[in-house]
Amino acid sequence: MNLDEIAKKLGGLGVPGVILVILAITSAGSNAAIVATLTSIGGPFGILGGIGLLGLTSLIGDAASTYGLEAIIKAIYSERKKTESLRLLLKEVQDLPISDELKTKLTEHLNSETTETEVVEEPKTVEIVDEDEAVVVES
Repeated sequence: MNLDEIAKKLGGLGVPGVILVILAITSAGSNAAIVATLTSIGGPFGILGGIGLLGLTSLIGDAASTYGLEAIIKAIYSERKKTESLRLLLKEVQDLPISDELKTKLTEHLNSETTETEVVEEPKTVEIVDEDEAVVVES
């Protein structure tokens, strides 16, 4: 069996299968270690939660391969920008473990989105009148 055949078989497993293979290799094939790891990542839902999390990684992996990582990250940060400050998001982008090219694209995306959606209103003049005082209108 050559490396290409192994890669094809691992590719057919998908992301959850690859994670399980990595678990098996790191635990030296011990079933108890695999079950313990699945139970721990499953949190309060135990081993079923761990298997469910592997299924969720499969959905995320499929979405990333369909739309591309760049499009998914841009969509996430566009949604977060609605509720979080731009300065905080830009600092977070600079700290992400991604390529400098992707950081630049994401920063430009966030900045360009700001200039398109920001509407600047002119200040309004408000007159405050005390109810007890008589208002004098000059003609």
